[in-house]
Amino acid sequence: QVQLVESGGGLVQAGGSLRLSCAASGSIRSIDAMRWYRQAPGQQRELVATILSVASTNYADSVKGRFTISRDNAKNAVYLQMNSLKPEDTAVYYCNVYSTYWGRAYWGQGTQVTVSS
Repeated sequence: QVQLVESGGGLVQAGGSLRLSCAASGSIRSIDAMRWYRQAPGQQRELVATILSVASTNYADSVKGRFTISRDNAKNAVYLQMNSLKPEDTAVYYCNVYSTYWGRAYWGQGTQVTVSS
């Protein structure tokens, strides 16, 4: 079993920054992919950013140049640095981690990010 604990959400004005953190614990050997998703009210959950074990990254077009995903393998943690935040970034943000060792992905509990205009 794997547990994910997220932190770092909150209320920020447009143009501001937040840093989300997600730490995994439990039965972990290696984590192949770590991702951040978000879900706004009435919207489908969407993929925001991905970082693989080889540290390659990928971003949704809507956040490119503003968000940066990173990971600390020693801590089994993934981070999302969010700069130049916009009201449309308001959503619940979820971390997601996948390992071939588990054969499945696990989700964090979600953290609310609210950007005021």
